[in-house]
Amino acid sequence: MGDRQLVWEARLYTIKVETTRAPEFLDITDEVRGFVKKAGINAGFIVVFSRHTTAAIKLNENEPLLLQDMERFLENISPRDAHYWHNDFTIRTVNMEEDECPNGHAHCQHLIMGTSETIPVMNGELLLGKWQRIFLVELDRPRSREVLVQIIGC
Repeated sequence: MGDRQLVWEARLYTIKVETTRAPEFLDITDEVRGFVKKAGINAGFIVVFSRHTTAAIKLNENEPLLLQDMERFLENISPRDAHYWHNDFTIRTVNMEEDECPNGHAHCQHLIMGTSETIPVMNGELLLGKWQRIFLVELDRPRSREVLVQIIGC
């Protein structure tokens, strides 16, 4: 047997999503699987990354009652109507835009959610568990979101 050199490649894909409410769990697993097939890698890993501080990427089960439980959990952890200094526009002076809205709750929820997930790929397939799905989790309000899918493998 001779030495066989594997060539690792990296590909980057983008998923654009319009969210409709918060919290909202959007299952993006099928789109991500499609990118893995398109990239044609046999072995490696993917990183699914949210480019937003109020939208998270999480792995979990896509079961309607569980999704309701998780939405309620997020609201209980960091209620929308609680006091957040971030929401006080009379004293806040940085990172402000014309259409700024009070979203301190969404930033605080994001602390426990996270920005990305890494998933192994083998034989051209995502190695997700039986019930695992990939979610973009909207924590703020309806808006345009962008998810990056970095695929690295050979």
